[in-house]
Amino acid sequence: MQPLSGKTIVLGVSGGIAAYKAAALTSKLTQAGASVYVMMTANAMRFVQPLTFQALSHQPVYTDVFEEPDPHVISHIDLADRADLIILAPATASLIGKLANGIADDMLTTTLLATKAPVMIAPAMNVNMYDHPAVVANMKRLESYGYRFIEPGVGLLACGWVGKGRLAEPEEIVAVVQEFFASAGQEKKAARDLAGKRVLITAGPTREKIDPVRYISNHSSGKMGYALAEAARDRGAEVILVSGPTALPRPGGVEFVAVESVQEMYDEVVTRYPTCDIVIKAAAVSDYRPVNRHEHKLKKTDGLLQLELEKAPDILQALGQQKTSQYLVGFAAETREVIKYARDKLIRKKADMIVANDVLAEGAGMGTDTNIVTLVTETEDIALPIMSKRDVADRIFDAILHHLSLGLVDEGK
Repeated sequence: MQPLSGKTIVLGVSGGIAAYKAAALTSKLTQAGASVYVMMTANAMRFVQPLTFQALSHQPVYTDVFEEPDPHVISHIDLADRADLIILAPATASLIGKLANGIADDMLTTTLLATKAPVMIAPAMNVNMYDHPAVVANMKRLESYGYRFIEPGVGLLACGWVGKGRLAEPEEIVAVVQEFFASAGQEKKAARDLAGKRVLITAGPTREKIDPVRYISNHSSGKMGYALAEAARDRGAEVILVSGPTALPRPGGVEFVAVESVQEMYDEVVTRYPTCDIVIKAAAVSDYRPVNRHEHKLKKTDGLLQLELEKAPDILQALGQQKTSQYLVGFAAETREVIKYARDKLIRKKADMIVANDVLAEGAGMGTDTNIVTLVTETEDIALPIMSKRDVADRIFDAILHHLSLGLVDEGK
């Protein structure tokens, strides 16, 4: 059976150069068994002809809200009702702005306001447009409404700029769609199985200042921690997300605490720790910090510059020492002997689980949308195949709940 068999997907295509990728997306979704109905804005038709999508989807293409080929139904309401999922790819800044502000002036935006189906938005635009405060605010508003975003890639854009703004590849979008429908059944099964739990998650990197313009940090994107926060929220938990600096939109429906340094993260986490049931330390915190933080920018000089570092607070170790009834999870990003170092960390930090991964493995490094992890506990190692970080997040919570049901939490160990 094809993975998307029986699913009705409306694909909204707006006017950007990335519209050509929507043709490949239409083909791949159709090959996966979905019934794909394409809606195009007027500007989208300047880049790709409707006939292209009709040939690839084997379905009519909708471009005008006033065209009603079937007198028995109103087209945009009919498709809004029938859709199992709506995907906007590419989603331009204009389309995102219209949707965020309730503007319905064509076939696509009218359908979007009329639907109760889940909506996935795959932005594509110039990096400066993507970072513009108005666009950022519009995306945050849509996220608070429950819309899901498929992040754009980083690279050379059609305009010549290099940065974030490339439409996600069709294969990536299809994978997200397949995982969405697969997890839909899991969500029903979960039945908000974290309801009543208070979950604290740390995410992203920290920055340790050298002077006003320089700092020590790492490559963490925060994607794994944010996926964990969204998964916990969707499963009914009260979620606190303590995040270092990232470029990710804040997840809706969670308490968000922004921090920068290890000390700030330590203070926020330790303060909230006694009232939490589950704590997951997914942040990549700095192990060391400069002894001296210079008030003014250090000037370049001849010869070597020596930077003296001291150990930064160890948040996971502090939590392990203070643990009473909390289920404590740490992360171990390694480059060799992954399980050995993870198990050593489990014991030394008095954690209940360590999520270990080899950051050199393809598909498992920092900044990727996928991960390959092993869940290391006192009694077992659970190796997971490559999957989206959101799927990894759900598997982590599945394991935590299983352990809690068996009473496998060593209080204050």
